[in-house]
Amino acid sequence: MGHKTENMLSELQNQLEKQISESDSIQLIDLKGKKIPFSDGRNWLDNTGDTLKILKEVMEADVLIFGVPTYQASIPAPLKNIFDLLPEGAFYHKLVGFVVTEGSPKHYLVMEHQLKPILNFMKANIIPNYVFAHDSDFSGSILSSDDVSMRLSRYAEDIKLKGEYYQKQLEDQEGSYGF
Repeated sequence: MGHKTENMLSELQNQLEKQISESDSIQLIDLKGKKIPFSDGRNWLDNTGDTLKILKEVMEADVLIFGVPTYQASIPAPLKNIFDLLPEGAFYHKLVGFVVTEGSPKHYLVMEHQLKPILNFMKANIIPNYVFAHDSDFSGSILSSDDVSMRLSRYAEDIKLKGEYYQKQLEDQEGSYGF
């Protein structure tokens, strides 16, 4: 993941840590430097090493926020490979969102036309809004935009509220079965 995306995720993580309960935890999964082979169609549990560790972390999460740098008007290949390694319903009953960095204002369409369809196919409950930052929002790789910082703060609030609401809905649904 690019340094700009890392900085945005770090700021989001700081905002979330101010709001979550002690029983919740936040974990950053960075694909950089991990040995992850290309998907070959095997069951996700048949993987080993870094690959299995990352896939288990994804499968065990209740809420996932992907940091997505946009390259060549596309999502990064390592992220797409993770999606290919997971089962089709991997994000069922998971709240999923993302923060995005890019070099062109039109690259927001990458998330709308590439990432959201993949997540929908994999049964994610997608947080409708996300934080999108342009190269001009950074000084080098350091986030310098107060506007983006404020949007990250509001996004953290949205994640917390939507996460709590979604978990309550799942619990209510489970309790309605009566067995």
